[in-house]
Amino acid sequence: MKIAIVCYPTFGGSGVVATELGLELARRGHEIHFITYSQPVRLALLNPNIFYHEVHVPEYPLFLYQPYELALSSKLVDMVKLHGIELLHVHYAIPHAYAGYMAKKMLKEQGIKIPMVTTLHGTDITLVGNHPTYKPAVSFSINHSDIVTSVSQNLKDETYRLFDINRDITVIPNFIEIDKKKTDITSECHRSMMATETQKIVTHISNFREVKRIPDVIKIFNRIQKVMPAKLMMVGDGPEKAPAERLCRDLGITDKVIFFGNSSEIDKILCFTDLFLLPSQTESFGLAALEAMACGVPVISSNTGGLPEVNREGFSGYLGNVGDVDYMAQKAISILSDDNVLYQFKSNALKVAQEFDIHQVMPMYENLYRKALKQPV
Repeated sequence: MKIAIVCYPTFGGSGVVATELGLELARRGHEIHFITYSQPVRLALLNPNIFYHEVHVPEYPLFLYQPYELALSSKLVDMVKLHGIELLHVHYAIPHAYAGYMAKKMLKEQGIKIPMVTTLHGTDITLVGNHPTYKPAVSFSINHSDIVTSVSQNLKDETYRLFDINRDITVIPNFIEIDKKKTDITSECHRSMMATETQKIVTHISNFREVKRIPDVIKIFNRIQKVMPAKLMMVGDGPEKAPAERLCRDLGITDKVIFFGNSSEIDKILCFTDLFLLPSQTESFGLAALEAMACGVPVISSNTGGLPEVNREGFSGYLGNVGDVDYMAQKAISILSDDNVLYQFKSNALKVAQEFDIHQVMPMYENLYRKALKQPV
């Protein structure tokens, strides 16, 4: 199949999932065309089945904000015609599903019929998409997609609750490449670079937005380090990073916290991590938690959104109410205080992650693509 993948090319979860999906599809022999405004951060072009097409948005003084949707839909039309693309897979409803729909309509007038699969990832539905400014367009785009998927049952339920949707939504969870994680973990894992033998290593990875509740991460760790020697790895960047650094100074724990910024070496950091913290306000799935679990790291998370579908209470970690810092810290300490308990949780975390292995999930997408290509457009 010749498939165009449209996504955000950033460090966010939707872009990572879309990129990894395209890479695996290419390994399976499909021809994959990434179409976006810059090269996705995890995209490796050393594969004859992978192509990247940049969307250029020309500057024009009439526009206060340059019309990316218009440039994207036009680029999709051009690439479909030039490369014989058979199917569009757009990730994140805004603006990709809307641009994809416009491209479909333009192509149809030229005698080209092409199906579109739309994958909903989270804030495109629960936060941004639900804003009154965008809500009608998001509802329209979802209802006029040929196939719609969501990354969790919770996100599917929220989509039906928040929007007037008159079509089926198929749940296909996010995934992880377990074999690659094993290779990365065993290749280079120098724990001594980050902490002493007696220190437990706690990690948080996110885009440092308010929804991630970064202050809660710091407060949970502060309670942990009062009980045992510990270090905190903060990976990512965003508007909450500077306030988090100030909070660490105020608590007097600056020497125990490392801020990495955005990193392409996530697996090297997770390989020596003992516990992962994700106390978010909401998570449509919790891809960062799954990546940690795939490296054998138990998770302390909030019990919101799709997180209970990933993190199993009392097995791969624990889930607490949003904002319940005391409970999450208590459970974190209970795992870290006993090496035998920690070892069991690490083993359990990997077992759960294996259920989301890419080889388990990929056939679901391929079957949907075949269905989309067979049904009337």
